[in-house]
Amino acid sequence: MKKILFTHSYFLHLDPKQLATKQPYPPLGTLYAAAVMREQGYEVTLFDTMFQENTTAISSRIDSYEPDIVVIYDDGFNYLTKMCLTNMREAAFVMSKIARTYGCTVIVSSSDASDRYEAYLNEGADYILIGEAEQTLLELIGSFTNNQLNRQEIQGIAFKEANGSIVKTVSRKVMADLDSLPFPAWDLIDIAPYREMWLKSSGYFSLNIGTTRGCPFKCNWCAKPIYGNRYHSRSPEKVVAELVLLKGLHGFDHIWFCDDIFGLKPGWVASFAQLVTEADLKFTFKIQARADLLVQENYIKALAKAGCTNVWMGAESGSQKILDAMDKGITIEQVIEATRLLKQYGIMPSWFIQFGYPGEDWEDIRLTISMIKQWLPHSIGISVSYPLPGTLFYEKVKNDLAEKSNWTDSDELKMMFRNRFQPEFYKQLHRYVHCVYRKKLAFTEIRYLLLHPLSLNRLSLKKSLSALYYLPAALISSFKTRQLAKIPKYDAAVI
Repeated sequence: MKKILFTHSYFLHLDPKQLATKQPYPPLGTLYAAAVMREQGYEVTLFDTMFQENTTAISSRIDSYEPDIVVIYDDGFNYLTKMCLTNMREAAFVMSKIARTYGCTVIVSSSDASDRYEAYLNEGADYILIGEAEQTLLELIGSFTNNQLNRQEIQGIAFKEANGSIVKTVSRKVMADLDSLPFPAWDLIDIAPYREMWLKSSGYFSLNIGTTRGCPFKCNWCAKPIYGNRYHSRSPEKVVAELVLLKGLHGFDHIWFCDDIFGLKPGWVASFAQLVTEADLKFTFKIQARADLLVQENYIKALAKAGCTNVWMGAESGSQKILDAMDKGITIEQVIEATRLLKQYGIMPSWFIQFGYPGEDWEDIRLTISMIKQWLPHSIGISVSYPLPGTLFYEKVKNDLAEKSNWTDSDELKMMFRNRFQPEFYKQLHRYVHCVYRKKLAFTEIRYLLLHPLSLNRLSLKKSLSALYYLPAALISSFKTRQLAKIPKYDAAVI
């Protein structure tokens, strides 16, 4: 039976923003693939690159383990891998070449490799797994020993023929029965450095679990190279059983449910909340959901009962014109109502904001800033429109793309195509909006303390005093933003 070394291409030190945040999550997709292969009798181990300082570090692990096959299997549940960062692409190339020097067969599965399989094959990989990959991997490795399948009959792979030509086989359908999968191979991960970093940075320990795969909605900028547009869900019973297992195996205080959309299936969240209560599980969690789902009060009540403390939604823009252009399928009113309901039930609403979508002008930006200031979400994550292959948005702007078409790391925030404003403007806008937002939070805290002086504590004092920084910072940033946007000084609508 073949010996398999699993790894992935995400190195925390190659992503300065995430390294500074210090909230790493284990490679969930990698652990799923390892569990599937182990269940079928293969000998597997994991080389976790998360905390490695050098992309060549895999050499020593190959030396000691002597695998037949090296599988670079990225975590398709993590948005960082969906961004196809070039630092991680280069790391995968290095590891592929090293594994080949040891005579290992190299198999790669990732969002980036699914889109750019030719590049990965040219840089040392023997096979690329395209799309959802557990069953493809099982079939491919099985064919190495039983010789019953021609490679061209295996769905969802790309490889080179002996003459150098590249073959891509037909796509594989995504799995519908997610409960048939084994639990991720949580025992393979060294959890200690994750726990240590979380406790030092945040004071609690968080782990990641997936309850669904895919997203049925059609936002035209959203790439889905792994799980696609079909939405399939694990049963709440299976998810709670994994939570119980994880509590005993690694312990946790908090969970990130890393689904694109949590609990879309009617009644799922209510059943989950009841099972969590019956299992006497004590933890908090955060999710991602859509504004049109979050306007359902029973859904939010069930989230609160289960322990949800933070919901991230794609608000994207304060302009309905831009939301419609994105094919987002939500309204500004739904974003506002969802935010209100979450606050009502003690859940923190957080917004993803996206600037720079084609057609966005200064008025659309002003509407977005105004919405943030008025409704004041708990957190905001700001990005610029980022074209990824396979999306309608990419097709719209591909002729305007420069030679560089991917960010180096998650903090680059570079505008990749020619747009209404110059790239420097969007960098400055990012800083400005954060300053305005933090200033508003600080003054909101000051007003609250004036009304409730007995509630003063170290955290509220810190938030209040931050106004001393963010008030002048916002004014300076506003001036710089106006200059880059060529907005007249007398136009005060942005403040």
